[in-house]
Amino acid sequence: MDKNRSEGIKNQVKGSAKEVAGKVTGNTSKEVAGKAQKTAGKVQSAVGKASDDVRKGR
Repeated sequence: MDKNRSEGIKNQVKGSAKEVAGKVTGNTSKEVAGKAQKTAGKVQSAVGKASDDVRKGR
């Protein structure tokens, strides 16, 4: 598994946690930051998947 995939998954989890914490506490900026981190994690994961596919010749 490409490092970007694992890091992307971590960022998605952290972003989701921030987003939920922001919703619970009413902290809009934390919620938005969580959404942004989650989206960045999804992109990073996709880059890692593409790297894996290239290495495997797909």
